[in-house]
Amino acid sequence: MTDPQIHGVVDDGFGPVADVFRDNFAHRGEVGAAVAVYLRGRKVVDLYGGLADPRSGRPWTTDTPAVVFSVTKGIMAICAYLLVQQGRLDLDAPVTRYWPEFGQHGKAEIPVRWLLTHQAGLPALDKPFTREEVLAWDPVIEAIEAQAPLWKPGTAHSYHPITYGWLIGEVIRRITGELPGAFFARSLAEPLGLRTWIGLPATERDAVAWMLAPIGDLGPESDPVADRGITMGGAFAFPADENGLVSFNDPAIQAAQIPGAGAVSTAESLARLYAACVSETGTPRLLSTATVDDAITVRAAGQQVYGHPDAGHRWGTGFLVHSQPRPMLGERSFGHDGAGGHLAFGDDTHQVGFGYVVNQMGGVDDERANLLSAAVRDCLAG
Repeated sequence: MTDPQIHGVVDDGFGPVADVFRDNFAHRGEVGAAVAVYLRGRKVVDLYGGLADPRSGRPWTTDTPAVVFSVTKGIMAICAYLLVQQGRLDLDAPVTRYWPEFGQHGKAEIPVRWLLTHQAGLPALDKPFTREEVLAWDPVIEAIEAQAPLWKPGTAHSYHPITYGWLIGEVIRRITGELPGAFFARSLAEPLGLRTWIGLPATERDAVAWMLAPIGDLGPESDPVADRGITMGGAFAFPADENGLVSFNDPAIQAAQIPGAGAVSTAESLARLYAACVSETGTPRLLSTATVDDAITVRAAGQQVYGHPDAGHRWGTGFLVHSQPRPMLGERSFGHDGAGGHLAFGDDTHQVGFGYVVNQMGGVDDERANLLSAAVRDCLAG
């Protein structure tokens, strides 16, 4: 690379991705970031640049991870589908088959799938939490058990910003005996050699990028239910407090398992994870074509019950799928974005895995990730 701020490698034919990545720094407020692309099991883009921590001037390196917020949801969905393929989880069985205590207060007939499609009626909990309770796991699980759905489950959807992770995470724990971060580490991160964690080890703390509060308009104000859901009843500011401090910079939050929003990862590892879902990357392909077919079938779309008006998002089972706000590569793309601009997805038509992580969170008009994925799309078409 000729730009001293940008580092890494790009295969022939993928130069436009580097051009967009460089342009994000020049014109779109990028501070530190990385993007990676795998094609048919081979890495073709691995770029990084800028500052991982503007406070100290620490540069972004090839090993710099960042908190990726709701990109975590896609990781959790991959874990769930692994259990499906192993015959240990039936997405259309009631949650109570695996988690009997869940069935209180009108929840007995909710299938596991609705936990992953934002249709369970549990985007927020009535109980206010302290930060310590949120980090401790069991208090949240007990509150979910005692919570009545906020609408008749299955009749509507509304994005479950944080509870999503505990909902499917507790099902994973009941099946495997492991918290989801441990299951992910053993089943995926360690075999694939990923620098991705749900529950950051203390040895990695100093490597993590420092997140900067969003710039630009964040869009319409949320309603009180949506606000309660995203802050867990006031347990922490999200994404940042009145002083601009992003709450997920807290080492205790990074070390805990917040499986709807707390994963920490490099872009390269996210790209490799999704590449492994749709192609061979030195190990057998993780997700079968039938699994991807099920995952990308649209289960929820249109107007939400709470929060922002419908913006065109479409939800498969656990994944954001090809949508007007996030076109990715096309109809076979599946993954998840994350607050502030992160994006990771796979596409089995093209056998592509894509990962993009940042530390300067963007606002509602942030196009950095879409421009990068569009450049990949153009390169594949060319």
